[in-house]
Amino acid sequence: MILKMNSIDDQNHSTIVPLNLNTRPDDIRNRKIGACTPVDNDDSLAIKVFVFLSWIFVIATLPFSLFWCFKVVQEYERAVIFRLGRLLSGGAKGPGVFFILPCIDSYTKVDLRTRTYDIPAQEVLTKDSVTVAVDAVVYYRVNNATISIANVENAHHSTRLLAQTTLRNTIGTHPLHEILSERETISVNMQTTLDEAADTWGIQVERVEIKDVRLPVQLQRAMAAEAEASREARAKVIAAEGERNASKALKEAADVLGDSQAALQLRYLQTLSTISAENNSTIIFPLPIDVLTYFMSAQKAKM
Repeated sequence: MILKMNSIDDQNHSTIVPLNLNTRPDDIRNRKIGACTPVDNDDSLAIKVFVFLSWIFVIATLPFSLFWCFKVVQEYERAVIFRLGRLLSGGAKGPGVFFILPCIDSYTKVDLRTRTYDIPAQEVLTKDSVTVAVDAVVYYRVNNATISIANVENAHHSTRLLAQTTLRNTIGTHPLHEILSERETISVNMQTTLDEAADTWGIQVERVEIKDVRLPVQLQRAMAAEAEASREARAKVIAAEGERNASKALKEAADVLGDSQAALQLRYLQTLSTISAENNSTIIFPLPIDVLTYFMSAQKAKM
């Protein structure tokens, strides 16, 4: 990193002073290892000498040297080249054919395809002090081959360890009812956190999904008993409301039948018709309603 500073001299001219600052972690994403390290003249001369000797070796061993100089990477791969231990400018090579110098160049293939990591079950204590076992799956891929090789020793292993830690930390900040009912929101938060952290390693986290939340057996039984009691209470309330509505309807029907003798007679005949249709072997002796009315009137007169 280069800073412009004013020197204190007689002419008050501005000078540029190179300062080697630690750029972690803010601008590490845009940094390349070795880009800020100045190359000494001796090192530059040595590199040129080795490159010259390598070219002489290639020319002297033609056409056999071409088998070691030309390499091929697939469409889903990139090659990160180091020359005498230094990262070669121009970024990762590929896909297709690229050229390296024997003896002084080395390269590493990086697969850009999406990878899947099944996070093993993590025993986590939730915010409301309930122990649960949670497992998830993470989909990620390398989006910058150079950074994934130069900035971290093993980008895939680091991403997997970070995914386990992020799962434990995220679940620990939520109560049990949120974990069970808001899985999608928790998964999105985990994906955002992982993507921001792994971006410095050249990794892009595409998706995070919570697979299963396993509760202790005693807690499962308690929750099942609570749910069953709640269902029984609702069933009793519904049955009571049905009986109340039925009694109101019967009272209204009785009032209507009491006001009209013809309606009572029609209801009597309808009941006879229903009984004769369902039970054909039943013998029915019709009794006139007027006889019943006479007895009812006599009973009232005695009272």
